[in-house]
Amino acid sequence: MRDDRQRLVDILDAIDRIDRHTGGGRAAFERDELVQIWVLRHLQLIGEAARRLSEQVRTQHPEIPWAAIVALRNFLVHDYFAVNLEIVWQVVDRDLPALRSQVEAALRAQGWGQAPSVSERSRPYSATRESFTAAAERVLKKNEELYRRLA
Repeated sequence: MRDDRQRLVDILDAIDRIDRHTGGGRAAFERDELVQIWVLRHLQLIGEAARRLSEQVRTQHPEIPWAAIVALRNFLVHDYFAVNLEIVWQVVDRDLPALRSQVEAALRAQGWGQAPSVSERSRPYSATRESFTAAAERVLKKNEELYRRLA
């Protein structure tokens, strides 16, 4: 289970990943569907990490708009056909730099020290064919068990 420190670092990781692919500016973002999907996915991760933070951490850092972050995540997940890319870009351009500073300050305030550097916290995605195969096999096995129980 991830603890609050890890979840705050997850938020920073997602911001870093968004920054890595939005350096071309708004026009590049609007032209590239893959970048748009990348950004939406990482905004969802930010919201999920915020949602799973303890009430204690959220209460101790009211300067961070936790409820708005979670609400954005819920909107992106559940109302995906209504997503307005102009608003998404505003979040990337205006809100994420402030959020990064606030989360880094929260890490320090919690006594968890300086936020890890980008290179220390950036974990490359390491999915392999074997991991996908194993996951698919687990899903199939669960479905088989479910069908047997229903029969």
